[in-house]
Amino acid sequence: MVDTVTRAVASATPLPDRSVVPPVWGRIFNLVVDHGEGSWLVTPEGERYLDYTSGIGVTNTGHAHPHVAAAVAAQASKLLHGQQNIVYHEAGLRLYDRLAHLLPGGPWTAFLSNSGAEAVEAAVKLARVATGRPAIIAFRYGFHGRTGQAMALTAAKDVYRGAFEPLPGSVYHAALPYCYRAPGGGHDPSACTCDWEEQLDLLFHQLVFPDKVAGIIIEPVIGEGGYIVPPPGFLPRLREITRQHGIMLIADEVQTGFGRTGEMFAVQHWDVEPDIIVMAKGIASGLPLSGILARSDIMAKFPPSSHGGTFGGNVVACAAAMATLDVIEDEHLLANTRERGAQFISGLRALQARHPSIGDVRGLGLMVAMEFVKPGVGDGRVPDPAVTKRVQAACFDRKLMLLTAGTYVNVVRIIPPLVTTEEEVELALRIIAEALDAASA
Repeated sequence: MVDTVTRAVASATPLPDRSVVPPVWGRIFNLVVDHGEGSWLVTPEGERYLDYTSGIGVTNTGHAHPHVAAAVAAQASKLLHGQQNIVYHEAGLRLYDRLAHLLPGGPWTAFLSNSGAEAVEAAVKLARVATGRPAIIAFRYGFHGRTGQAMALTAAKDVYRGAFEPLPGSVYHAALPYCYRAPGGGHDPSACTCDWEEQLDLLFHQLVFPDKVAGIIIEPVIGEGGYIVPPPGFLPRLREITRQHGIMLIADEVQTGFGRTGEMFAVQHWDVEPDIIVMAKGIASGLPLSGILARSDIMAKFPPSSHGGTFGGNVVACAAAMATLDVIEDEHLLANTRERGAQFISGLRALQARHPSIGDVRGLGLMVAMEFVKPGVGDGRVPDPAVTKRVQAACFDRKLMLLTAGTYVNVVRIIPPLVTTEEEVELALRIIAEALDAASA
Protein backbone atom coordinates (compact mmCIF):
# COMPACT_ATOMS: atom_id res chain seq x y z
CA MET A 1 0.00 0.00 0.00
CA VAL A 2 1.19 3.53 -0.78
CA ASP A 3 1.32 5.46 2.49
CA THR A 4 -0.59 8.69 3.02
CA VAL A 5 2.56 10.84 3.14
CA THR A 6 3.65 9.60 -0.28
CA ARG A 7 0.17 10.24 -1.64
CA ALA A 8 0.14 13.75 -0.16
CA VAL A 9 3.49 14.61 -1.79
CA ALA A 10 2.32 13.30 -5.16
CA SER A 11 -0.97 15.19 -4.88
CA ALA A 12 0.87 18.45 -4.23
CA THR A 13 2.12 18.50 -7.82
CA PRO A 14 -0.65 19.50 -10.24
CA LEU A 15 -1.53 16.87 -12.82
CA PRO A 16 -0.88 17.70 -16.49
CA ASP A 17 -3.85 18.96 -18.48
CA ARG A 18 -5.96 16.09 -19.74
CA SER A 19 -5.44 17.27 -23.32
CA VAL A 20 -2.08 15.46 -23.25
CA VAL A 21 -4.11 12.30 -23.93
CA PRO A 22 -5.04 12.17 -27.65
CA PRO A 23 -8.75 12.27 -28.48
CA VAL A 24 -8.54 8.93 -30.30
CA TRP A 25 -9.07 7.54 -26.80
CA GLY A 26 -12.82 8.14 -26.80
CA ARG A 27 -13.80 9.11 -23.28
CA ILE A 28 -16.34 7.09 -21.34
CA PHE A 29 -15.85 8.91 -18.02
CA ASN A 30 -13.71 11.91 -17.11
CA LEU A 31 -12.67 10.39 -13.80
CA VAL A 32 -9.22 10.65 -12.25
CA VAL A 33 -8.52 7.77 -9.88
CA ASP A 34 -5.90 7.37 -7.20
CA HIS A 35 -6.23 3.69 -6.38
CA GLY A 36 -8.52 0.70 -6.44
CA GLU A 37 -9.73 -1.74 -3.80
CA GLY A 38 -11.61 -4.86 -4.84
CA SER A 39 -14.72 -3.71 -6.72
CA TRP A 40 -14.05 -0.03 -6.03
CA LEU A 41 -12.11 2.84 -7.58
CA VAL A 42 -11.15 5.77 -5.36
CA THR A 43 -10.43 9.33 -6.51
CA PRO A 44 -7.66 11.53 -5.04
CA GLU A 45 -10.42 13.27 -3.05
CA GLY A 46 -11.56 9.97 -1.55
CA GLU A 47 -14.78 9.51 -3.54
CA ARG A 48 -15.56 5.84 -4.10
CA TYR A 49 -17.04 4.43 -7.31
CA LEU A 50 -18.36 0.89 -7.70
CA ASP A 51 -16.47 -0.24 -10.77
CA TYR A 52 -18.63 -2.65 -12.72
CA THR A 53 -16.55 -2.13 -15.86
CA SER A 54 -13.54 -4.07 -14.53
CA GLY A 55 -11.39 -2.14 -17.00
CA ILE A 56 -13.44 -3.81 -19.80
CA GLY A 57 -13.45 -7.24 -18.23
CA VAL A 58 -9.85 -7.28 -17.01
CA THR A 59 -9.77 -6.99 -13.21
CA ASN A 60 -11.46 -10.32 -12.52
CA THR A 61 -9.74 -10.61 -9.12
CA GLY A 62 -10.62 -7.01 -8.27
CA HIS A 63 -8.36 -3.99 -8.11
CA ALA A 64 -4.96 -4.52 -6.52
CA HIS A 65 -5.71 -7.92 -5.03
CA PRO A 66 -3.09 -8.36 -2.27
CA HIS A 67 -1.92 -11.77 -3.53
CA VAL A 68 -1.49 -10.51 -7.09
CA ALA A 69 0.17 -7.27 -5.98
CA ALA A 70 2.62 -9.19 -3.78
CA ALA A 71 3.52 -11.53 -6.65
CA VAL A 72 4.12 -8.58 -8.97
CA ALA A 73 6.30 -6.79 -6.41
CA ALA A 74 8.33 -9.89 -5.64
CA GLN A 75 8.99 -10.62 -9.31
CA ALA A 76 9.71 -6.99 -10.20
CA SER A 77 12.47 -6.90 -7.60
CA LYS A 78 14.16 -9.89 -9.28
CA LEU A 79 13.69 -9.55 -13.05
CA LEU A 80 11.60 -7.24 -15.21
CA HIS A 81 12.25 -8.70 -18.65
CA GLY A 82 13.54 -12.02 -19.84
CA GLN A 83 12.88 -12.30 -23.57
CA GLN A 84 11.43 -15.67 -24.57
CA ASN A 85 13.80 -16.36 -27.47
CA ILE A 86 16.79 -15.76 -25.25
CA VAL A 87 16.12 -17.15 -21.76
CA TYR A 88 13.69 -19.23 -19.73
CA HIS A 89 12.35 -17.86 -16.44
CA GLU A 90 10.53 -19.55 -13.60
CA ALA A 91 7.30 -17.55 -13.82
CA GLY A 92 6.95 -18.31 -17.52
CA LEU A 93 7.74 -22.00 -17.23
CA ARG A 94 5.26 -22.43 -14.40
CA LEU A 95 2.55 -20.49 -16.26
CA TYR A 96 3.03 -22.41 -19.52
CA ASP A 97 2.66 -25.64 -17.59
CA ARG A 98 -0.38 -24.47 -15.63
CA LEU A 99 -2.21 -23.16 -18.68
CA ALA A 100 -1.74 -26.49 -20.40
CA HIS A 101 -3.79 -28.16 -17.65
CA LEU A 102 -6.67 -25.65 -17.32
CA LEU A 103 -8.97 -27.52 -19.69
CA PRO A 104 -9.86 -31.18 -20.13
CA GLY A 105 -9.12 -32.80 -23.46
CA GLY A 106 -6.15 -31.62 -25.43
CA PRO A 107 -3.29 -32.12 -24.69
CA TRP A 108 -2.81 -28.36 -24.81
CA THR A 109 0.15 -26.08 -25.44
CA ALA A 110 0.18 -22.34 -24.80
CA PHE A 111 1.78 -19.44 -26.64
CA LEU A 112 2.09 -16.12 -24.77
CA SER A 113 1.83 -12.59 -26.16
CA ASN A 114 0.69 -9.17 -24.91
CA SER A 115 -2.77 -8.12 -26.11
CA GLY A 116 -5.99 -9.74 -27.24
CA ALA A 117 -5.50 -8.59 -30.82
CA GLU A 118 -2.01 -10.10 -30.87
CA ALA A 119 -3.41 -13.39 -29.67
CA VAL A 120 -6.11 -13.32 -32.36
CA GLU A 121 -3.41 -12.72 -34.96
CA ALA A 122 -1.48 -15.70 -33.60
CA ALA A 123 -4.58 -17.90 -33.74
CA VAL A 124 -5.27 -17.00 -37.37
CA LYS A 125 -1.65 -17.55 -38.38
CA LEU A 126 -1.62 -20.92 -36.64
CA ALA A 127 -4.90 -22.02 -38.25
CA ARG A 128 -3.60 -21.12 -41.68
CA VAL A 129 -0.23 -22.80 -41.30
CA ALA A 130 -1.76 -25.91 -39.66
CA THR A 131 -4.33 -26.44 -42.41
CA GLY A 132 -2.60 -24.95 -45.44
CA ARG A 133 -5.83 -23.07 -46.18
CA PRO A 134 -6.28 -19.30 -46.69
CA ALA A 135 -9.78 -18.28 -45.56
CA ILE A 136 -11.21 -17.38 -42.15
CA ILE A 137 -14.88 -17.11 -41.18
CA ALA A 138 -16.02 -14.86 -38.34
CA PHE A 139 -19.53 -13.91 -37.17
CA ARG A 140 -21.61 -10.76 -37.37
CA TYR A 141 -21.59 -8.81 -34.07
CA GLY A 142 -18.18 -10.25 -33.16
CA PHE A 143 -15.24 -8.16 -31.95
CA HIS A 144 -11.70 -9.46 -32.27
CA GLY A 145 -9.40 -6.45 -31.96
CA ARG A 146 -7.98 -3.37 -33.66
CA THR A 147 -4.95 -4.60 -35.62
CA GLY A 148 -5.38 -5.20 -39.35
CA GLN A 149 -6.32 -8.87 -39.32
CA ALA A 150 -8.37 -8.48 -36.14
CA MET A 151 -10.32 -5.56 -37.66
CA ALA A 152 -11.07 -7.62 -40.75
CA LEU A 153 -12.62 -10.25 -38.47
CA THR A 154 -14.62 -7.68 -36.48
CA ALA A 155 -18.25 -6.85 -37.28
CA ALA A 156 -19.51 -5.46 -33.97
CA LYS A 157 -19.71 -1.80 -34.94
CA ASP A 158 -18.65 0.41 -37.86
CA VAL A 159 -16.30 2.63 -35.82
CA TYR A 160 -13.89 -0.25 -35.24
CA ARG A 161 -13.10 -0.74 -38.93
CA GLY A 162 -14.99 1.76 -41.07
CA ALA A 163 -12.12 4.25 -41.51
CA PHE A 164 -9.41 1.69 -42.20
CA GLU A 165 -10.27 -0.04 -45.47
CA PRO A 166 -8.77 -1.89 -47.24
CA LEU A 167 -8.44 -4.68 -44.71
CA PRO A 168 -6.92 -8.15 -45.11
CA GLY A 169 -8.94 -10.37 -47.42
CA SER A 170 -10.14 -13.97 -47.40
CA VAL A 171 -12.35 -13.14 -44.41
CA TYR A 172 -16.08 -13.91 -44.49
CA HIS A 173 -18.81 -13.13 -41.97
CA ALA A 174 -21.53 -15.61 -41.08
CA ALA A 175 -24.93 -14.97 -39.52
CA LEU A 176 -25.06 -15.14 -35.73
CA PRO A 177 -28.05 -16.60 -33.87
CA TYR A 178 -29.19 -13.43 -32.04
CA CYS A 179 -32.48 -14.72 -30.70
CA TYR A 180 -33.81 -11.40 -29.40
CA ARG A 181 -33.33 -9.82 -32.84
CA ALA A 182 -34.36 -12.79 -34.97
CA PRO A 183 -36.37 -11.89 -38.11
CA GLY A 184 -40.05 -12.26 -37.37
CA GLY A 185 -39.67 -11.59 -33.66
CA GLY A 186 -37.56 -12.43 -30.66
CA HIS A 187 -37.75 -15.84 -29.06
CA ASP A 188 -36.32 -17.79 -26.14
CA PRO A 189 -32.83 -19.10 -26.97
CA SER A 190 -33.80 -22.48 -25.54
CA ALA A 191 -36.25 -22.81 -28.45
CA CYS A 192 -34.08 -21.16 -31.09
CA THR A 193 -35.44 -20.92 -34.62
CA CYS A 194 -32.63 -18.77 -36.06
CA ASP A 195 -31.44 -19.98 -39.48
CA TRP A 196 -27.73 -19.50 -38.80
CA GLU A 197 -26.84 -23.00 -40.02
CA GLU A 198 -28.66 -22.51 -43.31
CA GLN A 199 -26.92 -19.16 -43.73
CA LEU A 200 -23.51 -20.75 -43.08
CA ASP A 201 -24.27 -23.43 -45.67
CA LEU A 202 -25.29 -20.68 -48.10
CA LEU A 203 -21.99 -18.91 -47.45
CA PHE A 204 -20.18 -22.12 -48.39
CA HIS A 205 -22.19 -22.34 -51.61
CA GLN A 206 -21.93 -18.68 -52.58
CA LEU A 207 -18.62 -17.28 -51.33
CA VAL A 208 -15.98 -19.79 -50.26
CA PHE A 209 -15.40 -23.53 -50.51
CA PRO A 210 -15.34 -25.08 -47.01
CA ASP A 211 -12.13 -26.90 -47.89
CA LYS A 212 -10.48 -23.49 -48.34
CA VAL A 213 -11.43 -22.35 -44.81
CA ALA A 214 -8.63 -22.57 -42.25
CA GLY A 215 -10.65 -21.53 -39.21
CA ILE A 216 -13.95 -20.26 -37.87
CA ILE A 217 -13.52 -17.79 -35.01
CA ILE A 218 -16.32 -17.12 -32.53
CA GLU A 219 -16.73 -15.39 -29.17
CA PRO A 220 -18.64 -17.98 -27.08
CA VAL A 221 -20.60 -15.04 -25.66
CA ILE A 222 -20.49 -11.98 -27.90
CA GLY A 223 -18.81 -9.05 -26.12
CA GLU A 224 -18.69 -5.61 -27.76
CA GLY A 225 -21.50 -6.66 -30.08
CA GLY A 226 -23.99 -6.72 -27.20
CA TYR A 227 -23.34 -9.51 -24.68
CA ILE A 228 -25.26 -12.01 -26.77
CA VAL A 229 -25.52 -15.48 -25.24
CA PRO A 230 -25.93 -18.14 -27.94
CA PRO A 231 -28.71 -20.73 -27.98
CA PRO A 232 -27.73 -24.00 -26.30
CA GLY A 233 -27.19 -25.99 -29.48
CA PHE A 234 -25.15 -23.41 -31.38
CA LEU A 235 -21.56 -24.12 -30.33
CA PRO A 236 -21.95 -27.94 -30.25
CA ARG A 237 -23.39 -27.88 -33.78
CA LEU A 238 -20.71 -25.46 -34.99
CA ARG A 239 -18.10 -27.86 -33.61
CA GLU A 240 -19.66 -30.69 -35.63
CA ILE A 241 -19.66 -28.61 -38.81
CA THR A 242 -16.03 -27.56 -38.42
CA ARG A 243 -14.94 -31.15 -37.84
CA GLN A 244 -16.93 -32.29 -40.87
CA HIS A 245 -14.97 -29.88 -43.08
CA GLY A 246 -11.56 -30.08 -41.38
CA ILE A 247 -11.83 -26.45 -40.19
CA MET A 248 -10.14 -25.20 -37.01
CA LEU A 249 -12.62 -23.94 -34.42
CA ILE A 250 -11.13 -20.86 -32.71
CA ALA A 251 -12.83 -19.72 -29.50
CA ASP A 252 -12.08 -16.06 -28.80
CA GLU A 253 -12.25 -16.09 -25.00
CA VAL A 254 -10.54 -12.72 -24.56
CA GLN A 255 -13.53 -11.34 -22.62
CA THR A 256 -15.22 -14.58 -21.57
CA GLY A 257 -12.16 -16.36 -20.17
CA PHE A 258 -10.71 -16.77 -16.69
CA GLY A 259 -13.96 -17.19 -14.85
CA ARG A 260 -16.00 -14.36 -16.34
CA THR A 261 -19.00 -16.60 -17.21
CA GLY A 262 -18.78 -18.92 -14.19
CA GLU A 263 -16.48 -21.46 -15.84
CA MET A 264 -12.77 -21.01 -16.46
CA PHE A 265 -13.58 -20.76 -20.17
CA ALA A 266 -17.07 -20.19 -21.55
CA VAL A 267 -16.90 -23.14 -23.98
CA GLN A 268 -17.09 -25.40 -20.94
CA HIS A 269 -20.77 -24.47 -20.51
CA TRP A 270 -21.48 -26.44 -23.68
CA ASP A 271 -18.79 -29.15 -23.34
CA VAL A 272 -17.19 -27.95 -26.57
CA GLU A 273 -13.48 -28.46 -27.20
CA PRO A 274 -12.11 -25.91 -29.70
CA ASP A 275 -8.87 -26.41 -31.59
CA ILE A 276 -7.53 -23.02 -30.48
CA ILE A 277 -8.54 -20.74 -27.58
CA VAL A 278 -7.66 -17.05 -27.56
CA MET A 279 -7.12 -15.55 -24.10
CA ALA A 280 -6.24 -12.15 -22.62
CA LYS A 281 -7.98 -9.54 -20.38
CA GLY A 282 -8.60 -11.40 -17.08
CA ILE A 283 -5.50 -13.61 -17.36
CA ALA A 284 -3.21 -11.35 -15.27
CA SER A 285 -5.51 -9.04 -13.27
CA GLY A 286 -4.52 -5.94 -15.23
CA LEU A 287 -1.00 -6.57 -16.46
CA PRO A 288 -0.66 -6.86 -20.25
CA LEU A 289 -0.63 -10.55 -21.10
CA SER A 290 -2.42 -12.67 -23.66
CA GLY A 291 -1.98 -15.90 -25.53
CA ILE A 292 -3.48 -18.87 -27.22
CA LEU A 293 -4.06 -22.41 -26.11
CA ALA A 294 -4.01 -24.94 -28.91
CA ARG A 295 -4.01 -28.69 -29.13
CA SER A 296 -0.37 -29.69 -28.96
CA ASP A 297 -0.42 -31.38 -32.37
CA ILE A 298 -1.68 -28.11 -33.89
CA MET A 299 0.79 -25.89 -32.05
CA ALA A 300 3.59 -28.13 -33.32
CA LYS A 301 2.74 -26.91 -36.85
CA PHE A 302 4.21 -23.48 -36.00
CA PRO A 303 7.77 -23.69 -37.38
CA PRO A 304 10.46 -22.29 -35.03
CA SER A 305 10.80 -18.49 -35.36
CA SER A 306 7.67 -18.20 -37.56
CA HIS A 307 5.92 -16.25 -34.80
CA GLY A 308 7.02 -14.38 -31.69
CA GLY A 309 7.45 -10.95 -30.12
CA THR A 310 9.76 -9.00 -27.86
CA PHE A 311 7.55 -8.61 -24.80
CA GLY A 312 5.22 -11.62 -25.04
CA GLY A 313 5.13 -13.66 -21.84
CA ASN A 314 6.73 -10.89 -19.81
CA VAL A 315 8.05 -12.31 -16.55
CA VAL A 316 6.17 -9.88 -14.26
CA ALA A 317 2.92 -10.45 -16.16
CA CYS A 318 3.46 -14.22 -15.89
CA ALA A 319 3.87 -13.90 -12.12
CA ALA A 320 0.64 -11.90 -12.00
CA ALA A 321 -1.14 -14.58 -14.04
CA MET A 322 0.01 -17.34 -11.68
CA ALA A 323 -1.28 -15.33 -8.73
CA THR A 324 -4.54 -14.63 -10.57
CA LEU A 325 -5.13 -18.35 -11.07
CA ASP A 326 -4.38 -18.91 -7.38
CA VAL A 327 -7.01 -16.36 -6.38
CA ILE A 328 -9.65 -17.76 -8.76
CA GLU A 329 -9.11 -21.21 -7.25
CA ASP A 330 -8.51 -20.37 -3.58
CA GLU A 331 -11.38 -17.88 -3.27
CA HIS A 332 -13.85 -20.03 -5.25
CA LEU A 333 -14.50 -17.24 -7.71
CA LEU A 334 -16.20 -19.47 -10.28
CA ALA A 335 -18.92 -20.34 -7.77
CA ASN A 336 -19.22 -16.69 -6.69
CA THR A 337 -19.54 -15.63 -10.31
CA ARG A 338 -22.40 -18.03 -10.91
CA GLU A 339 -24.20 -16.92 -7.73
CA ARG A 340 -23.75 -13.19 -8.27
CA GLY A 341 -24.69 -13.53 -11.93
CA ALA A 342 -27.95 -15.27 -11.04
CA GLN A 343 -28.59 -12.53 -8.47
CA PHE A 344 -28.08 -9.87 -11.12
CA ILE A 345 -30.28 -11.55 -13.74
CA SER A 346 -33.08 -11.99 -11.22
CA GLY A 347 -32.87 -8.37 -10.10
CA LEU A 348 -32.72 -6.96 -13.62
CA ARG A 349 -35.68 -9.02 -14.79
CA ALA A 350 -37.70 -7.62 -11.91
CA LEU A 351 -36.78 -4.14 -13.15
CA GLN A 352 -37.62 -5.14 -16.73
CA ALA A 353 -41.18 -5.88 -15.66
CA ARG A 354 -41.54 -2.22 -14.60
CA HIS A 355 -39.61 -0.60 -17.45
CA PRO A 356 -40.81 -1.44 -20.98
CA SER A 357 -37.73 0.23 -22.48
CA ILE A 358 -35.70 -2.78 -21.29
CA GLY A 359 -36.32 -5.04 -24.24
CA ASP A 360 -34.09 -7.87 -23.10
CA VAL A 361 -32.09 -8.97 -20.06
CA ARG A 362 -29.45 -11.60 -20.69
CA GLY A 363 -26.11 -12.85 -19.49
CA LEU A 364 -23.93 -15.69 -18.37
CA GLY A 365 -22.12 -15.47 -15.05
CA LEU A 366 -20.94 -11.91 -14.48
CA MET A 367 -21.32 -10.95 -18.11
CA VAL A 368 -24.76 -9.34 -17.87
CA ALA A 369 -26.66 -6.91 -20.11
CA MET A 370 -29.83 -4.90 -20.60
CA GLU A 371 -30.87 -4.04 -24.17
CA PHE A 372 -32.85 -0.80 -24.48
CA VAL A 373 -35.56 -0.24 -27.09
CA LYS A 374 -38.33 2.22 -27.94
CA PRO A 375 -41.51 0.57 -26.69
CA GLY A 376 -44.45 0.92 -29.04
CA VAL A 377 -42.26 1.92 -31.99
CA GLY A 378 -42.10 -0.42 -34.96
CA ASP A 379 -42.07 -4.02 -33.80
CA GLY A 380 -41.06 -2.96 -30.28
CA ARG A 381 -37.38 -3.74 -30.84
CA VAL A 382 -36.17 -0.42 -32.30
CA PRO A 383 -32.84 0.34 -30.56
CA ASP A 384 -32.76 3.32 -28.21
CA PRO A 385 -29.17 4.51 -27.75
CA ALA A 386 -30.32 7.80 -26.21
CA VAL A 387 -32.00 6.19 -23.20
CA THR A 388 -29.02 3.82 -22.92
CA LYS A 389 -26.65 6.77 -22.51
CA ARG A 390 -28.99 8.43 -20.02
CA VAL A 391 -29.13 5.30 -17.88
CA GLN A 392 -25.34 4.94 -17.98
CA ALA A 393 -24.91 8.62 -17.03
CA ALA A 394 -27.48 8.40 -14.22
CA CYS A 395 -25.65 5.37 -12.80
CA PHE A 396 -22.35 7.24 -12.93
CA ASP A 397 -23.94 10.22 -11.14
CA ARG A 398 -24.72 7.72 -8.36
CA LYS A 399 -21.14 6.38 -8.43
CA LEU A 400 -21.77 3.15 -10.33
CA MET A 401 -19.62 2.67 -13.43
CA LEU A 402 -21.14 0.68 -16.31
CA LEU A 403 -20.30 0.36 -20.01
CA THR A 404 -22.39 0.28 -23.16
CA ALA A 405 -22.19 -2.18 -26.04
CA GLY A 406 -24.03 -3.29 -29.15
CA THR A 407 -24.00 -2.37 -32.82
CA TYR A 408 -26.44 0.48 -32.12
CA VAL A 409 -24.96 1.26 -28.67
CA ASN A 410 -28.27 0.38 -27.05
CA VAL A 411 -26.96 -2.19 -24.56
CA VAL A 412 -25.75 -1.52 -21.03
CA ARG A 413 -23.27 -4.20 -20.07
CA ILE A 414 -22.40 -5.03 -16.48
CA ILE A 415 -18.95 -6.51 -15.85
CA PRO A 416 -18.24 -6.73 -12.12
CA PRO A 417 -15.00 -8.10 -10.70
CA LEU A 418 -15.50 -11.75 -9.84
CA VAL A 419 -14.79 -10.93 -6.20
CA THR A 420 -17.87 -8.73 -5.93
CA THR A 421 -20.17 -9.43 -3.01
CA GLU A 422 -23.89 -10.02 -2.56
CA GLU A 423 -24.16 -6.64 -0.83
CA GLU A 424 -22.39 -4.84 -3.69
CA VAL A 425 -24.69 -6.40 -6.27
CA GLU A 426 -27.73 -5.34 -4.23
CA LEU A 427 -26.32 -1.81 -4.08
CA ALA A 428 -25.78 -1.83 -7.85
CA LEU A 429 -29.35 -3.02 -8.46
CA ARG A 430 -30.72 -0.21 -6.27
CA ILE A 431 -28.65 2.35 -8.17
CA ILE A 432 -29.80 0.96 -11.53
CA ALA A 433 -33.42 1.16 -10.37
CA GLU A 434 -32.92 4.82 -9.43
CA ALA A 435 -31.11 5.50 -12.70
CA LEU A 436 -33.91 3.99 -14.76
CA ASP A 437 -36.39 6.31 -13.09
CA ALA A 438 -34.10 9.31 -13.47
CA ALA A 439 -33.54 8.54 -17.16
CA SER A 440 -37.27 8.07 -17.80
CA ALA A 441 -36.46 4.65 -19.16
